[in-house]
Amino acid sequence: MRIFHIEPGHIRESADLEALSAQGLEQQGYVWIACGRPEFEAEQMRVQAALQALCGVQLVDLHISDLINKQLPSHYDYTSQYDVLVFRRLAASSTAKPGAAPVTGAPAGRLSGPPILRRIDTSPVGFAVFDRVLLTVHPDDCTVRDTYADKLLQTASAESRAAGARLPTSPADLMLRIVNSMVDGYLALRRELTQQLDHWQSELLSPRARFTNWSALLEARMALHQLDDVCEEQRSSIQDWIEAIKTWPEPESPLEARERELLQVRSRDVLEHIERVVHHVRRLEQSVETAVQMHFSVQGSRTNDIMRTLTVLTAIFLPLNLMAGIFGMNFDFIPLLHQQSGFWWTLGAMGLTAAGLALVFWRKRYLARTTR
Repeated sequence: MRIFHIEPGHIRESADLEALSAQGLEQQGYVWIACGRPEFEAEQMRVQAALQALCGVQLVDLHISDLINKQLPSHYDYTSQYDVLVFRRLAASSTAKPGAAPVTGAPAGRLSGPPILRRIDTSPVGFAVFDRVLLTVHPDDCTVRDTYADKLLQTASAESRAAGARLPTSPADLMLRIVNSMVDGYLALRRELTQQLDHWQSELLSPRARFTNWSALLEARMALHQLDDVCEEQRSSIQDWIEAIKTWPEPESPLEARERELLQVRSRDVLEHIERVVHHVRRLEQSVETAVQMHFSVQGSRTNDIMRTLTVLTAIFLPLNLMAGIFGMNFDFIPLLHQQSGFWWTLGAMGLTAAGLALVFWRKRYLARTTR
């Protein structure tokens, strides 16, 4: 568990929840309590006591269940004292962890397809947003907390402040920044994912290659469909959050109005990033579907070429078979049958007939090779 006291221009970190409860909140700033899901599940009574001491309210039992649930989709809920946002991350996990939620819903050992799809983990991250406290519940292997905590501590340095970096002004602002970093984490994987799927498309459309990895392609398509569903849930939850902001009480000062406006701008920015992810995932889905359809079209075209060639060869040899059949009849008299040069005349006629038919079919482009 990591606890951050965020004040204007200053951040300090601690890990003593009891000391925080005894000390209470400072006159300015707010507190960020970040913990793992197993830790929150084991120490929820301590966390509830700290929230009671700091905010005068505890989490509802249903919201605690939502924060603990590993399979809950992204959604937003609220009470009169706090807001709850569950947001499924799209993170690249290098190793499979117990309890992680792979996008395809299949056991990790049976997954196939592009490796990047097998590495994308969609475990949920929970946020409980109070007026001056932010509680976040992360998966075991979630690097979002530590990565953003390091970034937050760096932002508080004198060099970052001189460069114009701003600390989050409220728990809601901090939550949106963490969510934005999770969304941008997927955007960083776009190039690798696109390259791997483009390689599959090239393999599908190659005229000299026989594509056999259909089970892996099916897994990839299912993964992309579920990624689309996850992104839609993310967008719906953020839209609900934006609508909830509009129902908040009117700000009492110009400073509060300015902070409210910046919060709405950041919320719309997060929504725009999610929509970019949705657009990219759907474009990948369409690319895979198009490649599959083009693959079958190419295979159908190759089959037509083969059948056309066989048909032309059959048409060329059909008159030759007719000639051979006529001279094979059991009659006493057949022209050229008893002549010494009859065989050569017949063979020449068959050759001229075959050459003439081949020339006719070639002029009609029945024997032309299809351009690849």
